[in-house]
Amino acid sequence: MPRPHRPAFLFDLDGTLVDSVYQHVLAWREVLEKVGINLSVWRIHRRIGMSGGLFVNALLRETDRPVTADEIARLRELHVAAYLSRIGQIRPLPGARELLARFAQQGVRWAIATSGNVRTAQPMVDMLDVPKGTIVITRDDVERAKPDPDLFLAAAERLGVPIEESMVVGDSVWDLLAAQRARALGIGVLSGGYGREELELAGAYRVYEDPADLLGHLDEVGVRPDVTG
Repeated sequence: MPRPHRPAFLFDLDGTLVDSVYQHVLAWREVLEKVGINLSVWRIHRRIGMSGGLFVNALLRETDRPVTADEIARLRELHVAAYLSRIGQIRPLPGARELLARFAQQGVRWAIATSGNVRTAQPMVDMLDVPKGTIVITRDDVERAKPDPDLFLAAAERLGVPIEESMVVGDSVWDLLAAQRARALGIGVLSGGYGREELELAGAYRVYEDPADLLGHLDEVGVRPDVTG
């Protein structure tokens, strides 16, 4: 008798596998203040997870300040430096390493798809102790990032699985909107600061506290708890 089909999993990174959302928020606040833009941190947090260009446009829209493409590029570069200066504060989220190790043990296919560029993403990926050759899709690899579906579509293609047979795991509404547009099922985690209802309204069919909570409920997302299948 054939084994039951296992879905593939496409993970967001910040706030989903690593506890880095608030470092991103504070880095953006630092950068924006340098150019004379003062915004409350909650307004910045609400946009984390979007692509960098859309993120800056969305924030500056609230200040009624026009912005050029060159200014957006400069702000993004400043943000990279400000974020990397906070790397020592960042840790994997509870259960993240164990969840990915379980998937490796059971032969479950998975990839990481992040709106961050490779310079900010790679140190986070290294913290997770993932196997060499793990598929990581960053903003550098696609034309458009979240809430467009390009990151997840590219990750599924690299895995060699149909996007319709994939599950997107993310902490923000932008992840789940992108999952819907990609025609993948969405799984939300609360570890990035969004509420359960927000994630469900954005398309999450299950919501867990963090990777550890997801690990304890893998049977609910189509992964049998036993190694043999």
